[in-house]
Amino acid sequence: MSAKQQDEVPVNVPQKLGSVRIAPAVLATIVRLTALNVPGVVRMYRDISSDMNRFFRGQVAGEGVIVEVVDDAVAVDLAVVIRSGYNLYTVGIQLQTAVARAITEMVGMPVIGVDVHIEEIEAGDPSD
Repeated sequence: MSAKQQDEVPVNVPQKLGSVRIAPAVLATIVRLTALNVPGVVRMYRDISSDMNRFFRGQVAGEGVIVEVVDDAVAVDLAVVIRSGYNLYTVGIQLQTAVARAITEMVGMPVIGVDVHIEEIEAGDPSD
């Protein structure tokens, strides 16, 4: 076999070039930005005392978001403030769907679960 034939890689077999690592903070940013785009979500909820708890347990916590990577899959907890006039259950389901889709499409990782915590309701017109 010539040296050229040994260096050729079949087209249908991907060549490993190295590793790709995505920081958990990036996952938290994806979750936060996705959640803020769901109609009815006013902002992320932040509880400083629980943020400290999460820090000591080794979880990545951002404003209203906790992301854990377990066996190459993602688990998400998010806490939000919803505008009054929206159906809270419906917004929660929309959040779960949007966040799971964003992580799967943008990162390619499976999602174990998306737990939504509606912590406050803010007065306002739903048409805002």
